[in-house]
Amino acid sequence: MNIPAIDMKKNISKSVLTAIIFLLLLTAKPVGVYAQLSPEDVVNIKHVGDVVMQPQGNYVAYTLRVPRQSEDEIGGDYSEVRVLDLATGDISHIVTRPGSASLLSWVPGTNRIAFRTVRSEHHDRPQVYSMDVAGGDLQQHTSAPEGVMAYAFASDPSLLAYTMRSPYPDEVQRRREQGFDMEVYGENERHVRLWVQDNGEARSITREDMSVWDFEWSPDNHRLAVRMTYGTGLDDEMMFSEILVVSAGDGDTDLLAESQGKVGKMTWSPDGNRFGFLAAKAINDPLPQRIYITEVGDYVSTDITPVGYEGTVEWLEWKDNSTLRFVAVEGTRTALREIPASGGEARRLMGGELEIFRSASFQENQNTFAAAVNRRDHPAEVYVGTLSDSRFSRLTHHNSFLEERKMGRQTTIEWLGPDGLLIEGVLTYPVGYEQGNVYPLAILPHGGPEGISIDGWNTRPLYPAQVLAAEGYVVLKPNYRGSGGRGSRFTMANHRDLGGKEFEDVIRGIDHLAYQGLVDPRKVGISGTSYGGYFSALAGTRYSERFAAAITFAGLSNWISFMGTTDIPHEMSITHWDLWWFENEGLTWDRSPVAHIQNARTPILVAHGLADDRVHPEQSLQLHQFLKLNDVPTGLVMYPRQPHGLVERAHRIDFMERVIGWFNKNLK
Repeated sequence: MNIPAIDMKKNISKSVLTAIIFLLLLTAKPVGVYAQLSPEDVVNIKHVGDVVMQPQGNYVAYTLRVPRQSEDEIGGDYSEVRVLDLATGDISHIVTRPGSASLLSWVPGTNRIAFRTVRSEHHDRPQVYSMDVAGGDLQQHTSAPEGVMAYAFASDPSLLAYTMRSPYPDEVQRRREQGFDMEVYGENERHVRLWVQDNGEARSITREDMSVWDFEWSPDNHRLAVRMTYGTGLDDEMMFSEILVVSAGDGDTDLLAESQGKVGKMTWSPDGNRFGFLAAKAINDPLPQRIYITEVGDYVSTDITPVGYEGTVEWLEWKDNSTLRFVAVEGTRTALREIPASGGEARRLMGGELEIFRSASFQENQNTFAAAVNRRDHPAEVYVGTLSDSRFSRLTHHNSFLEERKMGRQTTIEWLGPDGLLIEGVLTYPVGYEQGNVYPLAILPHGGPEGISIDGWNTRPLYPAQVLAAEGYVVLKPNYRGSGGRGSRFTMANHRDLGGKEFEDVIRGIDHLAYQGLVDPRKVGISGTSYGGYFSALAGTRYSERFAAAITFAGLSNWISFMGTTDIPHEMSITHWDLWWFENEGLTWDRSPVAHIQNARTPILVAHGLADDRVHPEQSLQLHQFLKLNDVPTGLVMYPRQPHGLVERAHRIDFMERVIGWFNKNLK
């Protein structure tokens, strides 16, 4: 072998050199050969979260969700803060692990980025701090005794509003410290109040008997739009909030805008004469997906959403006094649009392509914005968009290892539901797919049911799409009727029929893929979380003949007991069922998976977090118990400390490995 680069004067024989090079060739990674995505890879992925552009346009600040490593203490991901200099591309690290921060905003008129964090040397509760863009000159802005929950600077940075949960009365707190810490529902409720801080001195401006969920400063800094409820629970926040205007000076309160049901993003016009917000079409609309405008002082809200518009609006902001911009999910894509405040056509400015984004942070020039953008080939990264040329520019690359992973091809497909309704889904082909081959199918139904499967980055611990593609599965994430992304009519199309035609939409999707010769209809598995877990439980019981394996995480199994244990009984009954269970006991029971337990033949793996308030763990205990009593192959995995999801590294890896094992055992 001719090796001219080697100095042959050294005491190494040609035979030894040949052997060394041969070994190197054996261990080297061949060009074009990639590893497959693993559960370990998934938990190592970093995700960009909040992205805020400095109004002057010189910097972009963002949060970066950084996973804990196996040697770290048990807990959730860290949330670091970084600032990117748009002129140089340099990135300053403002908050780094083991610290975490959230709720980014620019201190008006400065080069300082503000955030909410806990710094033990200053306070043991979260407060508002800021740093300059170089990562120095830390300043503390609040000293809220119970900690800051949310905050916002007025255009005058000497004015700061924040929310804080009211403390227990002194006597109640004293008894709690003695062990009298019983939770008596309806007693000692701790409302969240709004505070205004003027040059460091804070005062509460909202009532003691109402809770604040959201607020926005008016342009004149004299008023705030405040969304409030009389109750303190999430059910109240979702269903029964009011939009009020509160004086920043004396707390004087009046109605600002009529609304019903769910309310989303709120925004003042630049002159303060109009108020825009997102809200539900009706109290039984599952999403705050329509645009409303109110003339300040008039109270009456006008829905300006274009007639027939099939999209779910998620972000809203004024461009000027007569025009609004919004970001919406449209099918499985996203778009930025512009609409006159008087209503009319919603002109698309950007989007509709591979870049998926759910909000935008604009520069003062109204031409440039920053956003967290994900695509089929990578999770959320920082992008800048420019309206003048309708182009996106990617600014960060936090997961370069993904470039060495082989992914399955992904696309959006369509088919017809049982009544001819058009249904969409995101399809991922197996890694190494060969046309003409028939593959097992893994269905991953989203939760909600108003969730949306979007044709962007589609892999996370509870929905490991690309991990399953690497194992040789076709993966379908269906947007059955009731899903978001298609407007109010589609989202409300499953009313009084949960588990009915919406599930038949999924069955038709299986038949569609089987007819194409892509999947084997005898080898179909399903795995979902929350309402997706309900679909999995229903698949393995009522529709057992169609499914060879099912996995349910935090899933519903009995509608009647669920309504008695969840923290959102009104939201679930009004916006999804459009019916109280006791108004039609027969239908509610018939749509419960446990009602069909004697029909179950499908092996069902049941998993749940033990700290789940949304879907009580009893739902999984009940399903598993009944499956065992009927000799149906099953397993039960309960995850300590986990809420309505999985937040810890080890638990995330464990669940993905169990999904792979359960499917491989029963589908292959």
